[in-house]
Amino acid sequence: MLVKTNAIVLSKLKYGDHDVIVKCYTKNRGVVSYLLKGILKSKRSNSKIAYYQPLSQLEIEENYKAHQSLHFITDVKLSVPYHSMHTNILKAAIVMFLSEVLATTLKEEESNLTLYEFLETTLQWLDHETDFANFHLLFLLELSKHLGFYPDTEQSSFPYFNLSTGSFELKPHQNYTVSGENLKFLKALMGIKFDELSTVKMASAQRQTLLNTLLFYFELHLSDFRKPKSLQVLQQVFN
Repeated sequence: MLVKTNAIVLSKLKYGDHDVIVKCYTKNRGVVSYLLKGILKSKRSNSKIAYYQPLSQLEIEENYKAHQSLHFITDVKLSVPYHSMHTNILKAAIVMFLSEVLATTLKEEESNLTLYEFLETTLQWLDHETDFANFHLLFLLELSKHLGFYPDTEQSSFPYFNLSTGSFELKPHQNYTVSGENLKFLKALMGIKFDELSTVKMASAQRQTLLNTLLFYFELHLSDFRKPKSLQVLQQVFN
């Protein structure tokens, strides 16, 4: 059965000499993996590997068969041509990092329109903006909302944040407490919109500290989450 859907590329893996397996987050069915047969030797314009760069937004026609682990794309085009996402070195580092995070965290093979629209709109925002140094921090924080462990803001005036419980507390916890300057920046990001990111001023070292805190938060709440291999590249680029 031929089905049309929008999709965001999460990862790709070479399979054999000429094939590639692409993992996408689709608008209609959540996470789907596709086998692109012969794409590394094909010269047909509609099967170029360039379409499948990390976090590219596509319109695809797929040959969908229920209860099959790998599906096939019969036609593809860009739904949103990016202007700077893959050419700006800073944005490209963010894209590499976030695509690895999403490939690890997104598991559901069912439609989640709210999550898809979040990915769609925030990636387009990043593509067009020039002040985006804190983008990945707010993206991770907002992603935790869609994954079910956004911080409980009920007692946000309390001086400590417990990473293991996801709540603000009056007393510190020995191993999982966020406090001081790190907590100040965490609170500054909570509840703001991406258009307000420029109001949060952070030095590189402060940004890295908060990023490590957020990644640890993900590790605590997602059993199979591991720090992305591209983290070191991201940190080097922003230094």
